[in-house]
Amino acid sequence: MKIKLTIIALSILYFSTVKAQQVNVARAFASAAKQTEVLIKNVDSARKIKPNLVSPRTVENGQFKMVVSKDWTSGFFPAELWYFYQYTKDKKWLNLAEKYTEDIKKEQFNRGTHDLGFMIYCPFGNGYRLTGNPAYKAVIIQAAKSLSTRFNATAGVIKSWDHNGDKWKYPVIIDNMMNLELLFETTRLTGDSSFYKIAVKHANTTMKNHFRPDYSSYHVVDYDTLTGNVRQKVTAQGYANESAWARGQAWGLYGYTMCYRETKNKAYLAQADGIAGFILNNKITPADGIPYWDYNDPKIPDASRDASAASITAAALYELAKYSSHGQKYRAAANKILNSLSTNYTSKIGTNYGFILEHSTGHRPAKSEIDVPINYADYYYLEALLRSKK
Repeated sequence: MKIKLTIIALSILYFSTVKAQQVNVARAFASAAKQTEVLIKNVDSARKIKPNLVSPRTVENGQFKMVVSKDWTSGFFPAELWYFYQYTKDKKWLNLAEKYTEDIKKEQFNRGTHDLGFMIYCPFGNGYRLTGNPAYKAVIIQAAKSLSTRFNATAGVIKSWDHNGDKWKYPVIIDNMMNLELLFETTRLTGDSSFYKIAVKHANTTMKNHFRPDYSSYHVVDYDTLTGNVRQKVTAQGYANESAWARGQAWGLYGYTMCYRETKNKAYLAQADGIAGFILNNKITPADGIPYWDYNDPKIPDASRDASAASITAAALYELAKYSSHGQKYRAAANKILNSLSTNYTSKIGTNYGFILEHSTGHRPAKSEIDVPINYADYYYLEALLRSKK
C-alpha cells in the first residue's frame, strides 16, 4: 500500500510540475501578435524605401535588417502570419499572410539553393494547409521539382551550398533535413514517388555520415560525387569541427522526427530519440533549457545563448512526444523550454522593431547576428505554442 501511495504521490508531483511549466498560450499569442503588428509597420516602412526587400530577418547593431526573396530566411515572416491566422481565425491575419506570401512566389523556380523548404514550404505549405488554395499547391510542386535538381544519386544527398568551392566540393549541411518535408508533401500532392525516394535517400545518407556515436552531428559533410565517399566533415557555423553547434542539433531532431511522421520508419524514430537524448541529457545546458550557441564553446558560461535552437527543439519535442515511449519526458522538456522563452526571452512590446524573441545566435564564427532577435526563432516559437495545445 505504501508503494502504491508513493507512486501516486510521485505521479501527482510529476504532472503538477509539467502543468506548472505549461505556457498560457492565449497570453503568449496575444503578446506576440502585438509585437508582430509593430514588425509589420516597420516592414512596410522599409519597403517604401527599398521595394525589393520583402522580409524582416533580424536586428543587428541596432539596425533593422530586411532581405530579398532569395535569402534563405525570406519565408519565415509570411509563415508566421499564417500561424496567427491558424490560431485566431481572424481574416486580418489571412489577408496579411496572403499578401506577404506572394512576395516569395518566384523562388519556386530557384535551383540555386537547398533552402526551398524554408523559403517556400513554410509559407506556401501552411497557406495550402489552411486554405486549400490550388495556386499554393502548384507553387509547392514546382519548388519540389527545383529542389530535386540538386540531388546526386551517387552521393545520395541533396547539395546544400554552391559557394566556397575552394573549401568543399559537394557540401551537405544538417539544416538540409528540414527541406525534406517539401518533398514528402509533393509526393502526397502528386502521387509521384520520386520526391519521396529522394527525401528518404537523403535522410538515410545523412543518418549514416553526419552523426557521431553520441548522436551529436557535424554541420557540413562534403561528398565526392564520383565515388559517393565522404571527403571531409566540418562544423562551419560552430565552435570547431568536432563541436556540437546547438542549432544544428535542433535541425537534426526536428528533421528525423518529421521523417518518422512521413515514413513510420522506426530507424528515424530511434535517431530522433538519440538526438533528443544528447540535447536533454547534456549537462552544459543551463537550467532554463535554452542552450549556448555551441555545446563545446570553452567560454561557457560566458557565451551567447541561442533562442532559435531552443524554439526549434521545443517544436520538435512536442511532436516527438506523440511517437516516442519517452513522450512524457519530452513534453515536460518542451514545456520548460517554451516557458523559459515566453518568460525571459521575449522582447518588450514595441522594442526590437517587432521581433518576438531575443537572444539568438546566427553565425558566431563570422561575427554575424550574435545575441539578436531573428525571424526563424520567432517562427518555431509560434509553432511550438500551437503544438503545445495539442
